[in-house]
Amino acid sequence: MTERLNSQASTPSTNWQLIQRLLALSWQYRWDCIRLLVGQAILLATALGALQLAGVGIDLIRFHLGQIPQPSQPAWLIERLQLLEPFSQLLALGGFIVVLALLRAGLNFWYAVESGRLIHQRIVVDLRTAVYDRLQRLSFRFFDEHASGSLINRVTGDVQAVRAFVDGVLIQFIILLLSLVCYLAFMFHLHVGLTLACLATTPVMWGVTVAFSRIVRPRYDQHRELVDRLILTLTESLQGVQVVKGFGRESDEIEKFERASRAVRDHQQAIFWRVTIFAPIIQQLAQLNLVVLLAYGGYLVVSDRLALGTGLVVFAGLLQQFGSQVSNLSSIANSVQQSLSGARRVFEVLDVPLEITSPVDAESLEHARGEIRFEQVEFAYRAGEPILSGIDLTVAPGRTVALLGAAGAGKTTLLALVARFHDPTGGRVLIDGHDVKRLRLGDLRRNLGIVFQESFLFSNTIAANIAFGTPEATAEQIRRAARIAAAADFIERLPEGYETVLGEYGLNLSGGQRQRLAIARAILADPPILLLDDPVASLDPHTEQEVLAALTSAMEGRTVLIVAHRLSTLRQADEVVVLEGGRITQRGTHDELLRREGHYREVALSQGIDVEGAEVQP
Repeated sequence: MTERLNSQASTPSTNWQLIQRLLALSWQYRWDCIRLLVGQAILLATALGALQLAGVGIDLIRFHLGQIPQPSQPAWLIERLQLLEPFSQLLALGGFIVVLALLRAGLNFWYAVESGRLIHQRIVVDLRTAVYDRLQRLSFRFFDEHASGSLINRVTGDVQAVRAFVDGVLIQFIILLLSLVCYLAFMFHLHVGLTLACLATTPVMWGVTVAFSRIVRPRYDQHRELVDRLILTLTESLQGVQVVKGFGRESDEIEKFERASRAVRDHQQAIFWRVTIFAPIIQQLAQLNLVVLLAYGGYLVVSDRLALGTGLVVFAGLLQQFGSQVSNLSSIANSVQQSLSGARRVFEVLDVPLEITSPVDAESLEHARGEIRFEQVEFAYRAGEPILSGIDLTVAPGRTVALLGAAGAGKTTLLALVARFHDPTGGRVLIDGHDVKRLRLGDLRRNLGIVFQESFLFSNTIAANIAFGTPEATAEQIRRAARIAAAADFIERLPEGYETVLGEYGLNLSGGQRQRLAIARAILADPPILLLDDPVASLDPHTEQEVLAALTSAMEGRTVLIVAHRLSTLRQADEVVVLEGGRITQRGTHDELLRREGHYREVALSQGIDVEGAEVQP
């Protein structure tokens, strides 16, 4: 189902294209929709039948009072009623009407259950899953360009808007169309001239509906942007609650959230105000039809050109139902605008091209030796703003290479290219001679263990967090990874041990404990390559030593690329590579670089390292 929902190529640019896309989506649920429409057709038939029976009853009463001749229509019913006594005729008609009412009640209950199952349990779940699936596969570039609040709103609110198209627009419009056709056919059957006279205001209703749609559509787009801002304000304040409290800005954040909330409310009220004006206009135009009915229809009855029961009363019921259906245009028009606004944002996510994918003829890589090679690698997030330029670097299997450089030098980007979080804009990245762009993504990333500067932990057990990348791992494998990462001691001291459930982001652990769990997670699958993005940057000296000890154990026998700023980490590397402005400016061991003028020696001096004994080389 996810693949089918993701199969479109480009986001619709016009309303009609958007509607076509929504219709294509609805077609995937056609049999469910047809079943609902059949139910509605039966409901319509029972309503018309009950109305006809009521009209026959009125004419029979007038006949028995001697006011009119014996009714002749509908012939099949009158013939059977003539076999009964007058009072029994009325009782029989009443019984039929009650049976139809019970049938309608049962069908309405069935429709509510079935529509809820289709709309809420299938369409919403399928579409929400498809959007989430797409988000999981998109590159980091997409998330850099879109705020998290907007993405959350697309997965939740905007998906509901697409659901509203199927339920509140497509099905309701077909029901409306079917009802109007039936009512019109029945009304023309009763009297053509009266039908044309009573429906004179219908073109006006249609014109008002079109005008309303054009006015309200841009406002729904604005409304969704305001909701995005509201969600962003909420998520930022919750994620940054320590900063807010630390600087005593609670009242300012409350006011900021209140302003965003008021903006949503005010804009929504403006939309509702327009809707509340539109609906009564449609209803009043529909009521004008009754004036025509009383005047012209009454004249026809008095002149014996139209029966009172099966003619005027039935026609009045049909006209009332017709007007009620036309009045639903306001609700449908409103739903259309909400649906189009939300659907465009949902399809924007579904239609974002996947930048990072496995090629059709991908090469396999079961267990890498661990050689990493960068050949004239170039990378830029935006054209004309290079992050990396001309990177030539080879890391032999089992060797540790540390990357040092100022912020923005391209260190983290270099690691990201190995993991294919991004693809280079020039040159190649190779593992064991295989271009990483030619490898199956699953194979590539199974050969990598990654530890980020800020390790994210899920609200799950410690065991589940360690086994996140290797869910099939046994309990003993999880414990072994924890021991290598020097995490076993603190885990076993917890009341629930490995089954301890962590709080949000793992905030009930210290920074060092979180990093050691991240190291255990990275090495559980025994990857031949480790990518470490400054894993001790935010730790105090004591915790840093604990984590470094864990890293030393984890790095044994593996190829390691580690971003680092502290010389306590850099001196453990077999080679240090200095990046400046996206280029390699220095390479060598810790001792070699201390003896050279350049960035590495400056970093050593800034960290209080004694370099007086080191002979300076140009």
